[in-house]
Amino acid sequence: MIRKLWLVFCQTATVCVAALFVVTTLRPDLLSFTRGSVVTIREALPEGDAAKISSFSDAARRAMPAVVNIYTTKEMKIQRHPFMDDPVFRHFFGEQFDAQTRKSTNLGSGVIVSAEGYILTNSHVVEAADEIEIALADTRRAKATLVGTDPETDLAVLKIDLTKLPSILFGQSDQAHVGDVVLAIGNPFGVGQTVTLGIISAVGRSHLGINTFENFIQTDAAINPGNSGGALVDTSGHLIGINTAIYSRTPGGASLGIGFAIPASTAKQVLEQIMETGQVTRGWIGVGVQDMTKELSESFRLPQIRGALITEVFRGTPADKAGVKLGDILVAVEGKPVTDSSTMLNLVSALNPGKQATLKIVRSQQETDINVIIGRRPLQQRLREQR
Repeated sequence: MIRKLWLVFCQTATVCVAALFVVTTLRPDLLSFTRGSVVTIREALPEGDAAKISSFSDAARRAMPAVVNIYTTKEMKIQRHPFMDDPVFRHFFGEQFDAQTRKSTNLGSGVIVSAEGYILTNSHVVEAADEIEIALADTRRAKATLVGTDPETDLAVLKIDLTKLPSILFGQSDQAHVGDVVLAIGNPFGVGQTVTLGIISAVGRSHLGINTFENFIQTDAAINPGNSGGALVDTSGHLIGINTAIYSRTPGGASLGIGFAIPASTAKQVLEQIMETGQVTRGWIGVGVQDMTKELSESFRLPQIRGALITEVFRGTPADKAGVKLGDILVAVEGKPVTDSSTMLNLVSALNPGKQATLKIVRSQQETDINVIIGRRPLQQRLREQR
């Protein structure tokens, strides 16, 4: 009996030792007897396109031929010194010191958006220019004519008469996300066509005081003087924005990694209207607004912060005729929610003048609908509607 028990014990011990040996060899982490928890670090294996992309040369190659350099020239009068009007001075020196003019040159970039020669750029690049010259990536040069401008979005459309022009494809700027890789293409400081790499830092930037209508894509791709009007493209080489401004603390405007581009969706709408009519037509109701704040919401006894507060109703405007009153809170335009004054401005401007639209307002804590006949926004006029 004792011998049988001893044999069972020996066999059990042998099996346990064998099992311990296997576990120690294959899964030592299961035998940790140290105090604290076992930390397992896992390393992800490369997968998908992220593992394959090592260069964005294809995107640059597709987009660069359509990006042009813009040179503008305008005459400026040189202010003469007051002593030049003295009769004694003029008696001895005659008219040689009369007011003179000199030519001022400016530099920018643009994007060819059609094979017919239409070019998108910034309005401030060609503002007050007497002559506009376009330099293509293939070294060709041509004089450009100004088709139209839209200062409220800082966009302009030019046209050149050349054949076999490369043109860029519009991308889906409305589907751009923070973290997407982008390329900025332009002619910074006049050194020649340059490509810089970055990511989208933010979307829907507004209240910057740059333009009347703001819905900027923010990027850290280096944008410098001369890049204005150039292309912001995605990794497929498709246009998702027109570079327009930078944030800088230096007088020369060196890039600090905060640049802004007008979304391609906005640029396309402006382009189509200017090509068709030479100008941009926008809806207008004639009110002054401000953003709602926590304090304002509490004072109006509203459960949440939303909408834009009507601070002014201009006499004789569509809003005045429709019965909109001072102190109303505009919360929706044609069923689309108003989150702030900038959203309200964009929603109203997108409406067709002469058409009826429904405004949802909150008055005395009650929601009500008001029908208004949309007016036409005065050209190049920055009403207090915008902020």
